[in-house]
Amino acid sequence: MSLFWRIFVLNAVALVVAAALLLGPVTVSTPILPGEVLVVVAGLVALLTVNAVVLRIGLAPLGRLGRAMADADLLRPGARAVVSGPVETAELITTYNAMLDRLEAERAASTAGALSAQERERHRIARELHDEVGQTLTAVLLQLKRVADRAPEDLREDLSQAQEATRAGLDEIRRIARRLRPGVLDELGLLSALRSLAAEFTTPGLTVRHDLRTGLPPLTEETELVLYRVAQEALTNTARHSGADRAELRLSPVADGVELLVRDNGRGLDAAAGKGAGIRGMRERALLIGATLSVSSRADGGGVATARGTAGGTDGASAGGTDVRLRAATGADRADATLPAPPGDHG
Repeated sequence: MSLFWRIFVLNAVALVVAAALLLGPVTVSTPILPGEVLVVVAGLVALLTVNAVVLRIGLAPLGRLGRAMADADLLRPGARAVVSGPVETAELITTYNAMLDRLEAERAASTAGALSAQERERHRIARELHDEVGQTLTAVLLQLKRVADRAPEDLREDLSQAQEATRAGLDEIRRIARRLRPGVLDELGLLSALRSLAAEFTTPGLTVRHDLRTGLPPLTEETELVLYRVAQEALTNTARHSGADRAELRLSPVADGVELLVRDNGRGLDAAAGKGAGIRGMRERALLIGATLSVSSRADGGGVATARGTAGGTDGASAGGTDVRLRAATGADRADATLPAPPGDHG
């Protein structure tokens, strides 16, 4: 029976009972006797109780749908409201679930296009930095050397400082270009790229250890790129915001694919950082390859969990800090990645 007819029949029964009481041979004394008051009150309570129970049962699916709408997050796809209740309510829930399917598909397509464009732009900027700015600074270095060789002794110290500043600028340009376009990923593979990344983020104030297991299953180019970018963003957050002096980068095979873990001993994430563009970008990349991402601050670090995935809980290690886990399936276990492969140019 539909929700309309349930409410209609219930109210019709209440009206029929009320009419029977009015038209029937029932009299009320003056003054009203206590027994008559009890009968009237009991009848009203019974009608209101039945009405409330039927309405609560009939409207419960709408309540569940409302909670599902409030909890919906396109960055955590797959959660759907359970189809139940009267015909109209079931149709509404089915329509809502279909809308979520459509929105998730559209978001995945638009995100794939945006990230693909971002990768192409990264490659273009890195190539121009390497080929244009880098070559220009190299030419400046050579020119400074020629000038220094012919310059008077009192100018050579200044020219030497100019050479050092130019050389430092050239090294910085090359470092930025490597971050924008992980050429080592294309040339030497994921493990070498992650080792290089750990070394790049290791500074006097931050030690990054890596534990990269062998025997990984075959990974697509898209999956390797997502793993690299997530590790890069997680280490960037650690270096900039966590105040940590130790971090760990771990990649290991799991039952249905691979798992990337980036862990630090910093102060953890606050609510604002948990909703930042960096973590949102990591989630969007993970969705493109059907991976699950978990970002959390461990309780002993004074933080709170800012996001939860299906990759499992933490496994001990250092006190405090933040965990970033990415679990990616391989082969038939994962959805087809929609991120186009980046251009294959190397400079």
